[in-house]
Amino acid sequence: MTTLGTGFVRARRWLRGHPLAFDAALALAVLACMICASFAEPNPGHGPIFGIRTPEPSSVLLMVLGAGALVLRRRDPMAVLAVTGLLSTAEFILMDPPAPVVMSAVIALFTVASRTDRPTTWRVGLLTMAVLTVAAMVVGSTPWYSQENLGVFAWTGMAAAAGDAVRSRRAFIDAIRERAERAERTREEEARRRVAEERLRIARDLHDVVAHHIALVNVQAGVAAHVMDKRPDQAKEALAHVREASRSALGELRNTVGLLRQSGDPAAPTEPAPGLAVLGELVDTFRNAGLPVEVACTDRDSPLPAAVDLAAYRVIQEALTNVRKHAGADAKAEVSVVRVGSTAEITVLDNGRGAPRTGDDGTGPYEERDSGGHGLIGMRERVTALGGTLTAGPRYGGGFRVHAILPVMTRTGEPERPGTADSTGGHA
Repeated sequence: MTTLGTGFVRARRWLRGHPLAFDAALALAVLACMICASFAEPNPGHGPIFGIRTPEPSSVLLMVLGAGALVLRRRDPMAVLAVTGLLSTAEFILMDPPAPVVMSAVIALFTVASRTDRPTTWRVGLLTMAVLTVAAMVVGSTPWYSQENLGVFAWTGMAAAAGDAVRSRRAFIDAIRERAERAERTREEEARRRVAEERLRIARDLHDVVAHHIALVNVQAGVAAHVMDKRPDQAKEALAHVREASRSALGELRNTVGLLRQSGDPAAPTEPAPGLAVLGELVDTFRNAGLPVEVACTDRDSPLPAAVDLAAYRVIQEALTNVRKHAGADAKAEVSVVRVGSTAEITVLDNGRGAPRTGDDGTGPYEERDSGGHGLIGMRERVTALGGTLTAGPRYGGGFRVHAILPVMTRTGEPERPGTADSTGGHA
């Protein structure tokens, strides 16, 4: 039974791949049915009787022509229907009793209905039914009320209805397949988008960590090298700050890279992401690097959502790093975090004049903060991802100002997950 089923499936696939061969086989089958029916004499009382009549050669010719036309039914359905309809009408007019050439017209009408639209099916189907039925009733050899004439009407009507049903089902299946393919493409695009956002988020986190700590390491290492011979105690203190900054950088890098672990890897670190709760430690690292920083933070007892808290921390970190790198040796910085209604405002000010670097092409220190790297771009993207705004530019009278307004509730309204990295994909 399994072998027969497998053979049937293979044969069906082969016929689908060779439609002309299928149509030729169908034409042969229809021809065989028409020839067998032409030998039968209707007997309403006891069913058809064979052996009483024999089809004439002209009837056989019409049947062969009608069946042969079906071989081309896919290429030109309308022309095949017209040919088979004319052959059927000629059979009604010329032959007595007529041979069932109308079977080929029924198959042709089914093909037209299955390959055109519904209005065309209605028009062509009604026309075919009317022509063949009237020809059978008016010029046929049987009485107009005979069951053979009613059979012509019924078979042509059923052929049109069956063809329309097949077309509708095919269109329905195609629509389902298209929706499935579109849904699959949408899922793939969404997956690619999320991967791209995650890569961008990780890249920004790495930028925040590396830019901040490496800048501090560079400053402290320069101090240690400068005072190594004359003031070894101060050099040791600077090297201790270097070691502390590098340890912090390694820890944050380990936490960030741990997010990339697969399900079978060892457990990733579960330390909470940095936020305003550790702002004092962040500010101390800058003070140890020689940058005076004053902090004003209100509503310490009302913690921000995790995503907003992380964004505020990263904005302050990046802004202070830029101050240390670009504002000059005598610069001072001010940091303020204020809750205003449903928003949190973060402001970082400095009074630096800028420190031109060797090889500058004339670009000022403040323009350099905008275009020389990805710091301000990353801050703006991080804030925008949460539905906030960020402005950055020179202050009147000297210095630089970074001002961020963050909504206390995230834009998506999703619940926050403390202990994880920024879920919105924002970065400084």
